[in-house]
Amino acid sequence: MAEVEVPHPREVFELEGHVAEEEAFEASRARGRLHHAWLLTGPEGVGKATFAYRAARRLLGAAPDPSHGVLGADPEHPVSRQVAARSHPDLLVLERVGEDGKPRKVIPVDDARRLSEFFSKSPASAPHRVAIIDAADDLNMNAANALLKTLEEPPPRGVLLMVSHSPGRLLATIRSRCRRLAFQPLDLEVAAEFVRRRADVNTEEALRLASMGQGAPGRALQLAAAGAIVVDDAARAILAELPRLDESLALSLADRFRGGEGPTQFNLLFERLAERVHAQASRLAEEGVGPLDRWAQAWETLQRLPREVEALNLDRTDALFSALTELRQAARA
Repeated sequence: MAEVEVPHPREVFELEGHVAEEEAFEASRARGRLHHAWLLTGPEGVGKATFAYRAARRLLGAAPDPSHGVLGADPEHPVSRQVAARSHPDLLVLERVGEDGKPRKVIPVDDARRLSEFFSKSPASAPHRVAIIDAADDLNMNAANALLKTLEEPPPRGVLLMVSHSPGRLLATIRSRCRRLAFQPLDLEVAAEFVRRRADVNTEEALRLASMGQGAPGRALQLAAAGAIVVDDAARAILAELPRLDESLALSLADRFRGGEGPTQFNLLFERLAERVHAQASRLAEEGVGPLDRWAQAWETLQRLPREVEALNLDRTDALFSALTELRQAARA
């Protein structure tokens, strides 16, 4: 697995692309017409959380640094250091990772209720109080309702920055009270260069990672760190051999499901298999070759099983071999 550092967005001072979005935010701030709530939408890993921390630093009074872009801030400024150390008194961050460093399934209502108390106070040392929710999609229903109460009573000198990968899942009443900034994927070449500069991969591998990440540079970097090239090669090898199954390869992949990275490796393998099955089925459809219902069923299984494994705590190796059985049946059809 590649040794790739994926820094937290609070530690990042560069943002690839998204100049127009930064200019829109800065223009609003400079005119003194800053909306109290911003919904940052777009694919996961495209740079929304990085933008949120860049905006937060400037709102909290960090000195501008144009060499880091429109919303760039001096990394050595005390505000920047406090944000990186998670110690700024006027910044509140709600995220799925708990205080113990372990990921939770949702952002609970008790966390969301902290917003009301936080915004009820005047800034301690900054021009604004700023809250970041990363991501709003992770709020459970009670937490979303608690957030709505905060949005209904806009706080003076308070700004809420909400990351959302799937804004359609949010309450319409939440969306309607926010100003939206939409972040689009980057060109694959741009995203690939981002990955190549930060990971030990060659140009071809960087382009593959950018394609897997669908132009989202942060997602592509996460894939590099997870060893996605190796997993994708294995997925390609499995499908190329069907209906024969290389059991030794399957078992070696199942070995990756152990330990703390097990869930990530399991989901990654199913993601790569599903994408390759989809591409293969699309090609067969264009060529008018063979029945596609078995391939469609196998693709649906690859999409469904990771959710069931997480929800029901099923055995990952059993789930893999179940999916491989369906793939073999599809190849024989």
